This record gives sequence, structure tokens and C-alpha cells, in this order.
Amino acid sequence: MNVVRCRDAQDLGAQAGAAGAASIRQALAEKDEVTILVATGASQFETLKTLVAESDIDWSRVTGFHLDEYLGLSEEHPASFRGYLKERFVSQVPLKGFQYVNGEAVDPAAECRRLQDLIQSRTIDVAFIGIGENAHLAFNDPPADFETTDSYLVVTLDKACREQQFGEGWFPSFEAVPKQAISMSVSQILKARRIICSVPDERKAVAVQRSVEGAVTPDVPASILQTHDGCTLFIDAAAASKLGKA
Repeated sequence: MNVVRCRDAQDLGAQAGAAGAASIRQALAEKDEVTILVATGASQFETLKTLVAESDIDWSRVTGFHLDEYLGLSEEHPASFRGYLKERFVSQVPLKGFQYVNGEAVDPAAECRRLQDLIQSRTIDVAFIGIGENAHLAFNDPPADFETTDSYLVVTLDKACREQQFGEGWFPSFEAVPKQAISMSVSQILKARRIICSVPDERKAVAVQRSVEGAVTPDVPASILQTHDGCTLFIDAAAASKLGKA
């Protein structure tokens, strides 16, 4: 894992978005169709803003996959990740296609199988991800399952994760935050050839420090990124505040 320290959230987004765009262009030069993963949340605002403004990407040859979604939340809810992605990414670029996680599926396990059938034969060229305050990847809260070979899982969200979602203003109360979600697994995320991880904000500083400088452990899900040679972690000065100076 390579770590890039940026001045602030805007600089982080500019650098992460540009690096992701360059990786997409490189993949398009190598093959006919490219597959990417796209994350949501406050950490992705600036990165996605930069990405959609990048020129010379043939989006008609790019298919996107969604990382996670709350169970039982309508697409019209302000916290819906489907709604977030449609507004901030999918409506902005002429993609070949985009596969959403349907959090309103009557049978969530069947929805996981549907998504797995769609993604398992694909090479993931570029993954845009973030890290949670509890160091989660997608909605894989600690202790994360590093061993499963399933591509998508039904997960129970821990208290710290739900508090983060409330604290960021997505829900009117902590009680309103759903307790379960469908999430892409850690093993599926790690299959990406290139990972662009955007993490701004001081409230993520402890998670960043434990993910970068601590042991690789399911108790710190994002620590697994240390094992991925194609991962670049973009952090602003606030998120880097607890890291060593090296």
C-alpha cells in the first residue's frame, strides 16, 4: 500500500480522482471493457467530483458496481447509496452499465447471489473505496470476515458504524440508522487490480493510523490494504495527524 499525504480534502479529491481516471484510461487501453467499483459517503465527495470532470475517458466501455446498501431503505431516502451514486456519478457520465445493490430486495440473500453471479466472472480494474471511523471497508465492520469467498454478504452494522452515519447527518437520529446492510466482501474488494482509497477528516485519524501502521487484523478491517500492492491511500493532513512522520 502506498500512502499519499494531501493538503486538504479538496487536494485529496483532486489527486485521488486524477489517479483513478489515469488507471481507468490505462485499463481501457489494454482491453475492450473495464469494470470499476464505486464507494459512497462523505469521503468520496471530492474524488467523484474530480473523476466525473476528467476528460478522454470512454465511459461507454465502463461498467460500475456498487459496494453496499442499507437493508430496507428506499432509493428516495437521503441516505440511500443508490440515490447518492445516481446523483453524483451515474447521471454524470455515460456508462455502459451500473449494477446497484438493491437494499429493498425481498430476499437479501438472493440479492447477494444475484450480484455475485454478475461480478464473479469480471476482472475489477479500479476500485474507489474509503475507510470508516471504525476502519471498516464497505460495510465490513470489525471483526471483518477476511476468509469468505462470497462476493456480497448480509452484514449487521456495529454501533460505531451507525454512529458515524448519524454523525455525518444522513439520518435524523441514531435509532433511524438501519441495523443491517448488504456489503461487498473484503475478499472481493481485494480482487481489484488498482485500489484508490480516499480518506479525509480528523475523525478518521485513528482508523488511518491503525490501518497503516498497525498489524493486519480483522479487528481493523482496512489494515488488509497493507497486503495489496496496487492500493494507494490518499489522506488529508487531518486524517494523517496520528501517523508517524516518515
